[in-house]
Amino acid sequence: MSFRRLKRLMKHLFIWPGIVKQYFPKESMQRIENAIALSERTHFGEICFVVESNLHAFDIVRKVSAKKRAIEIFSKFHVWDTAQNNGVLIYLLLADHDFEILADRGIHHHVGNEGWEQISREMEKHFKRGDFELGVLHGIAKITEHLDRHFPAETKNANELSNAPIVI
Repeated sequence: MSFRRLKRLMKHLFIWPGIVKQYFPKESMQRIENAIALSERTHFGEICFVVESNLHAFDIVRKVSAKKRAIEIFSKFHVWDTAQNNGVLIYLLLADHDFEILADRGIHHHVGNEGWEQISREMEKHFKRGDFELGVLHGIAKITEHLDRHFPAETKNANELSNAPIVI
């Protein structure tokens, strides 16, 4: 095992699951849920926020990256299964201080890799300052702009995914 992987394994083994509450207290999670709910009133897209404290040691040995884990989460929580293929996942892996934005093909077609990377860079500025809630809220706001533009709600839309943040 390489030194880098061993170091990563130690970070994941010794982070406690309750760390999520340190980064996102109950009030922060409620504000994020409210932001998603408010966002989804204006478009037919779906936004899902998932935060995970750490990965299982087996995943570290298998070299599971935040991106690979985000893809698993995208599938597990059916973010890809929206009527207009416009679900967007914001996945945050605290132990690695890493995150991913994954979008289904309907919205990705309009935004493209550069659009998602721009949002990620803006969110990362907040994360580097230690303001994780603001980073997530900023990401939701920017994703909303794209969903409003490409999938505007003309009638009341069904909520296909829960607005509540998911903690793993």
